[in-house]
Amino acid sequence: MIWEKYFLVLRCCRWSASRFLKRNYSFLPGDDVKSLRSVISPDVSKIRNIGIMAHIDAGKTTTTERMLYYAGYIRALGDVDDGDTVTDFMAQERERGITIQSAAVTFDWKGHRINLIDTPGHVDFTLEVERALRVLDGAVAVFDASAGVEAQTVTVWRQAAKHHIPCVCFLNKMDKPAADLNFSLESIRQKLKANPVLLQIPVGRGRNFSGVIDLLTNQRLTWKPTDDGRAFETRRLSESQQEEAALLREVRQARMALIEQVADLDDEFAELLLSDFSDNFDAVPYIKLREAVRRLTLARKGVPVLCGSSLRNKGVQPLLDAITAFLPAPDERPHDLVRWYKDDLCALAFKVLHDKQRGPLVFLRIYSGTLRAQTAMHNINRNSTERLSRLLVPFADQHVQIPSMTAGNIALTVGLKQTVTGDTIVSSKASAAAAARRAQTDGRTGAVLSGVEVPDPVFFCTIEPPTMAKQADLENALNNLQREDPSLKVRIDPDSGQTILCGMGELHIEIIHDRIRREYGIETHLGPLQVAYRETVLHRAAAVDTLDRAVGERRHVVTVELAVRPDRDHADGSRRLTFAEEAAGTLSEGMREAVENGVHSSYLQGPLLGSPLQGVSTLIQRVNMEAGTSPAMVSACASRCVLKALRLAGGQVLEPVMSMEVTVEEQHLGAVLGDLAQRRGTVRDIRSRQDDKVLLASVPLAETRDYSTVLRTLTSGKATFSLELDTYEAMSAHEQNTLLKRMAGLL
Repeated sequence: MIWEKYFLVLRCCRWSASRFLKRNYSFLPGDDVKSLRSVISPDVSKIRNIGIMAHIDAGKTTTTERMLYYAGYIRALGDVDDGDTVTDFMAQERERGITIQSAAVTFDWKGHRINLIDTPGHVDFTLEVERALRVLDGAVAVFDASAGVEAQTVTVWRQAAKHHIPCVCFLNKMDKPAADLNFSLESIRQKLKANPVLLQIPVGRGRNFSGVIDLLTNQRLTWKPTDDGRAFETRRLSESQQEEAALLREVRQARMALIEQVADLDDEFAELLLSDFSDNFDAVPYIKLREAVRRLTLARKGVPVLCGSSLRNKGVQPLLDAITAFLPAPDERPHDLVRWYKDDLCALAFKVLHDKQRGPLVFLRIYSGTLRAQTAMHNINRNSTERLSRLLVPFADQHVQIPSMTAGNIALTVGLKQTVTGDTIVSSKASAAAAARRAQTDGRTGAVLSGVEVPDPVFFCTIEPPTMAKQADLENALNNLQREDPSLKVRIDPDSGQTILCGMGELHIEIIHDRIRREYGIETHLGPLQVAYRETVLHRAAAVDTLDRAVGERRHVVTVELAVRPDRDHADGSRRLTFAEEAAGTLSEGMREAVENGVHSSYLQGPLLGSPLQGVSTLIQRVNMEAGTSPAMVSACASRCVLKALRLAGGQVLEPVMSMEVTVEEQHLGAVLGDLAQRRGTVRDIRSRQDDKVLLASVPLAETRDYSTVLRTLTSGKATFSLELDTYEAMSAHEQNTLLKRMAGLL
């Protein structure tokens, strides 16, 4: 244990020294690192707001590090394993070698300003990807070329599709022996249902990977194996060189396939080919081909695919060129608010961090107008006015103060103490009112940006301070962390009075626990990890309830009659509430809202475990009340009536079931299958991937605890796995009875 602490201290010292030298010694000989103050402020058409997204360990952070290096904003290449990359600056990220929270950096490349967000690849931090994609205009999807599309790749791709974000694909790790271009392309077609538009083909395989052929320009790009990748050779292929003759034939075939594919997807390009280049398609200028690929990308009809190896410093500069060439500028993305607010400020808060010296740091995406320091801002969601004291250009955990920032950019602000994720920030109340009037003429109800959808937590546990004297400090820490991370939920158990921590997974809660210890100096104790179940009903049941209560001189009398039933059409988590014609005709708008509030409050606690309900439909058949009955009493009566009906309908516990993907050597497949069977897992498919087997299974979340440790033991550390919440399924009668007894303390 002493030696572990010793080595940890040494490693931390190396991180600190490496980052200190990289950031602070700009006077070293030959140093030409750019300052953040020199970042250009071009026209909005030259701005690119992009995210780097991928499955865990595909190389997102390494790719980002190379981009910053080649753009001239860092003087040395950091390494994820050494814990000295720019965007992984949290202590937990450096120790574990994974990205936990998204980090924003700003740099320029060939006359363009790039605002980039490096996102996590772990399923527990999916919200970080969601809120980043909410404000971005384009994305780079990074793939491990030996694995193709993996489990979390599908999730982040689905998130990008939800926000209609154009993407560029980067097949990373082409230097791996198992890297397979055709396999990766086919996995993009099959699993992502996308049209990969191949723009490069690799030169060499595995360790012999030396560069790429650009199919747009027919140029060969070659990197030296021992170089830092900053300089590379660009030249056209020559038939006179025997070694390139076969390669040239392959390039011609690939380019012709590219031209035909683009013509099939883009009518304008097809007309150009048929009218001007019908005799020789290959003679089409590369500029015209590039413009057509851009149109496909922006329309999400196709995704450009490039190749490289970020760790070996190959292929990153062409990727930067592709970002500026194919991904959209802010003014190419349709936003109604830009029209409504015109030149007035409108921005969305999408992330909050807490700084010990500066207080809350709020990230804003500016959609219209200009953001200026030392000015008052109106928060539409909070209906409050705050003063923005300082404005910063974000660069991971190092920022530079500036006086103003224009539309289309991402800014970091100091002074917005009430703003949270999802809030719309405008210049004034009057500006918001004017925009709302313009929105009304378009048939819209308000001029507010939509926030971020927060998924429900799947794990929870109790958290206790070491002493009651630390209770207030713990509450402050949890409040700050909840503001930073909306997927973290904190509630108080009404029976025990204990604080309950709810998160997206084991790692999520573990990281929160560690941050409380490190950042707030509180040694908290966590209770056993529990699964967040759901409940539904088995049968239809009707109930009637009457509430008759005198409060002072006023008498409140209300009777509610309703029925609940299983709703298979809304089994995905939603609940449906309808009113019979008789009930709807007798209720005012205020009383109807009171009934709805009462019913929805009952949905939060089922009769079996007190878990939220889903897949339940409620029909309000009758509501009778005497004059003077308050809405609060109507709401209370409706809530009691629903609970009565739920008990009569019979309860069913629903447990979260995870979609699991395990990549394992064939010799260990039997042991992994046996272990999954003991975990109530159901194997859906077993596929081959080079020399490995990929096992696809459905496993109850409750059975996945400590799975990484067990899998490491079973396979001698030679297997990887990923999890994603798939659905909620009904437990068997035996499993449900066992769970209820355990929760009641009988087991």
